[in-house]
Amino acid sequence: MIRFDRVFKRYPNGREALSELSFELASGEMAFLTGHSGAGKSTVLRLIALLERPTRGQVVVNGRNTGSLRSGSIPAFRRQVGVVFQDHRLLDDRPVYDNVALPLAIAGVPRREMDRRVRAALDQVGLLGKERTFPLELSAGEQQRVGIARAVITKPPVLIADEPTGNLDPELALEVMNLFQRFNAVGVTVMVATHDVHLLDRFPVRRIRIEQGRLANPSYVAA
Repeated sequence: MIRFDRVFKRYPNGREALSELSFELASGEMAFLTGHSGAGKSTVLRLIALLERPTRGQVVVNGRNTGSLRSGSIPAFRRQVGVVFQDHRLLDDRPVYDNVALPLAIAGVPRREMDRRVRAALDQVGLLGKERTFPLELSAGEQQRVGIARAVITKPPVLIADEPTGNLDPELALEVMNLFQRFNAVGVTVMVATHDVHLLDRFPVRRIRIEQGRLANPSYVAA
C-alpha cells in the first residue's frame, strides 16, 4: 500500500531531509512513524500525500508511483489519502459542517450525498449534532476529531497523521488514537507520526523509526 524505494529528498536550500529511505507498509497495516524532531517524519508524510515529490527514488501509494503522476491526476490521488494535521487546519469562520464537507465540495459531490456523508463521518468521531458549531467553540480534542472526520470523509484507503496528539492531554490523546485504531480495524492503512512514548507503549503496532532521514530500527512490538 505504501512503499518507499531508496527515496532521497533535498530541498532548494540544500537541506537533505531523506537519504536512501526504504520501507513498506502493507495494505490494512497500522504503524507509528517515530524519530526525533527534524528526522524527516513530516517529509515522509508529505511525500505520501503528494504535497511534495521525491528528489530521487520511488514513492508508491495504493499502487500509484507518485513521481509519475501528472498534475491533472493529483486531485483524485489526494482523495485516496486522508491527512490529519497537529494544528487541525480548520477554517475558523466556517461551521463544522463546512469544514468536514470541504473535500466533497471540491470534488463536486451532490448536496444530498454530502449531507449523508458528513453526518456519517461526524458520527464516527462522536460529534454528530455539532454541524452548526464553529471550531473555536470546540475543545482541542473536538477540533482534532473534526480534522479526522474531514480526513476520512472521502473514505480513503490510506490515513496519515502528523503528531495528531501533540497538543492534547493524555486522556484526549488516547481517544484520538483509539479512533485511528478503529479505522484501521476496518481495513484502512494508517501511519501516525508521533514521539509520544506513552502512546507507543499503549498500542502494540509496528514502529518505523527514522534517524537523519534514514531507516533506523523498524520493529514490531509485542502485544
